[in-house]
Amino acid sequence: MKNLFKSRTGIIIAGSIIGIIAALLQYFGNPANMGFCIACFERDIAGAIGLHRAAVVQYIRPEIIGIMIGALVISMIKGEFRPRGGSSTIIRFFLGVFAMIGALVFLGCPWRAFIRLAGGDLNAITGLIGLVVGIGIGSYFIKKGYSLGRSHKQSVATGYIMPVLMLVLFLMLVFGFSKLLLSEKGPGALHAPIYISIIAGIIVGWLAQRSRFCTMGSIRDIILVKDFHLISGVGAFTVAVFVLNLILGQFNPGFDGQPIAHNLHIWNFLGMALSGLAFSLAGGCPGRQLILTGEGDTDSGIFVLGMIAGAAFSHNFAMASSPKGIGAFGAWGTIIGIVFCLVIAISMTQKRKNA
Repeated sequence: MKNLFKSRTGIIIAGSIIGIIAALLQYFGNPANMGFCIACFERDIAGAIGLHRAAVVQYIRPEIIGIMIGALVISMIKGEFRPRGGSSTIIRFFLGVFAMIGALVFLGCPWRAFIRLAGGDLNAITGLIGLVVGIGIGSYFIKKGYSLGRSHKQSVATGYIMPVLMLVLFLMLVFGFSKLLLSEKGPGALHAPIYISIIAGIIVGWLAQRSRFCTMGSIRDIILVKDFHLISGVGAFTVAVFVLNLILGQFNPGFDGQPIAHNLHIWNFLGMALSGLAFSLAGGCPGRQLILTGEGDTDSGIFVLGMIAGAAFSHNFAMASSPKGIGAFGAWGTIIGIVFCLVIAISMTQKRKNA
């Protein structure tokens, strides 16, 4: 049977539903302008399991778990669960680390950048420009022959490792495991009820897996092949969040006083430029990486683990931003990350040419 969600109409429907869910999650308790932020939520998970000690951002976010499990279940039903991996594993890990460092300098992943814009946060504009620039640079190297190499078929058990880990974390939250570190104030203490969050995540995981929804991929496809299919879904996502924000009274336009945001525009730009470059070199935005992990792609699973580790580095070494501005070493983390990504892009492009 033809997959409706791979059509232009289908991805617009999928993007709209994901956007509605993002706005509703804010209404039900998630932080403002953060219905879905893959980077922020993975940062909260890192804190909850003790990888960093920033007390205001520690929580096991069921949305992350739900996205991966939703993708796993639907990929198994559709015969698309194919465990694979082994493509430049250590590089993918550090791309995840630096993607997270850039995202936490900006304070959001690409999903949240569009959500912030749809909530009226005009600081997201410079972040989105940076995202496009970063993806553009990555696309240049892809066009020149950049590649991290082929992945290879893995055992079925390998493909289940990350989803099982996520299920364990979810059960720890549900049954109140005493060793979890859970915020009592700040963004980490703001969350929708567990059952709403997990259901929302599963639905989004299902829709994103069927439609191939990807913020990074949508921009890359325009740059490389002038294909506007994926951007239709991202546009629908943004419009849906905007419209529902208006209905629910969650729209607040301006630069100042935006929730969990700062207006240091050069670092909004550079932070997302780093993230966009890392995502393009890794082959997908953070949401897409979760979906691929659910499909059994262990390379994407390594990238996800890299992002979680990057969150720990960001907060433990004063690189993460706050509404007051960037961390003491946020600029250094961003610059080092851009240099790292450029070195990887150049070296892996040359490797393919010489093969």
